[in-house]
Order: sequence, then C-alpha cells, then structure tokens
Amino acid sequence: MRLGIFGGSFDPVHNGHLGLARACQEQAALDEVWFMPTSTQPLKQHGPHASNADRMKMLRLATEDEDAWRVCTLETDRGGVSYTIDTLRQLREELPEAALFFLIGSDALRDVAHWKEPREIFRLATPLVVHRAGAPPADLAPLVPLCTDQTRARLIELPALDVSSSEIRTGLAAGDSIDGLTPPSVVEYISTNQLYASP
Repeated sequence: MRLGIFGGSFDPVHNGHLGLARACQEQAALDEVWFMPTSTQPLKQHGPHASNADRMKMLRLATEDEDAWRVCTLETDRGGVSYTIDTLRQLREELPEAALFFLIGSDALRDVAHWKEPREIFRLATPLVVHRAGAPPADLAPLVPLCTDQTRARLIELPALDVSSSEIRTGLAAGDSIDGLTPPSVVEYISTNQLYASP
C-alpha cells in the first residue's frame, strides 16, 4: 500500500487541506491518505483552539465521501507534543509492508532542520512537497542530504487557493461567513457548536 500521511492541526479543516490531499493522492498514486491531527505541534506550543473531539468530527465530516481517506487518532491518543518521527516509527512497526509518504507544504521546508530526527523521518517516508501555484519556487535543497535514494523528495503541484485555518477562525470571530472555504457539513458543525466565536 502506498500510504500518504498528512499531519496538521486541522483547526478547522478547510478546502485547502482537502485539495492538497487530493493532489498528492492523484500525482503520487497513493492508495490511501491518512489525516493525522496533532495533539500539540512542537513549533506551535499554544495548541489547537478547538478540542480534539471537535477537530476529529470536522475531519470525519469533511472526508466521509472519500473512500481512500481516513482520520487517524494516533497522535491525539498519544497526547503531549506530537513528533513526526514517533508517529512514523509506530506506523512502520504496525504496517511494515506499506510505502510511507509524508505530505508537506513547501513553506514548511525552512523548519525541517529544527524537527526531531529529520534524517530518520525521511528515511522512513518519502516527502511529497506541495507547491501552491503563485507561491515562490519550492527549494528542495534542505531535503537532499536527509533523503535516501528510495525516499527522494517529490514535488506536487497544487492550484492556488487562498484559505487558512487562522483566517477562518478570525472571520468567524468577526461574524463573517465561511461558506465556500470548508465543506458545508463542517460549516454547519461549526455553527451548531458555536466554535471559534468571539467570547
């Protein structure tokens, strides 16, 4: 199985996340994509705004029509700070025959040197570096010394889509509509549960 791992806060999940997953699935011929919500990101210690349960529910609503997409609770079940290397080691142990691919935005490459055991991460999983249309060219140089011949980085092209979780949260706090930025089922869930509203 060619398995793509897509980690993030997903706070909330939006159409940009879904477009990224779809582009990687199609261009890298992935059999499945697993959305992996983090507990607490090492470089974002303040943690997510929505609860783990709410983020999981929104992800499941957003992905329920895609047979090849799964929501994996491995990192939230583990709790604490979520390190990619710990997740990949567990997946390698549980799925020894799977070819693992790690989905990463090209803007995140500048932080790779600060990750925990980056060389081991890219020995275990092939990086799929996503370049958004209109963004500066992706610089894969930081990955070259970290990857093996088997896990050489691959560039994935993604159409431009101007949406982010932080902008959605800001808009909701201001009372703005988020229709069209995330699936209707997620919009309804956020509204029903009054997530991200101003205190």
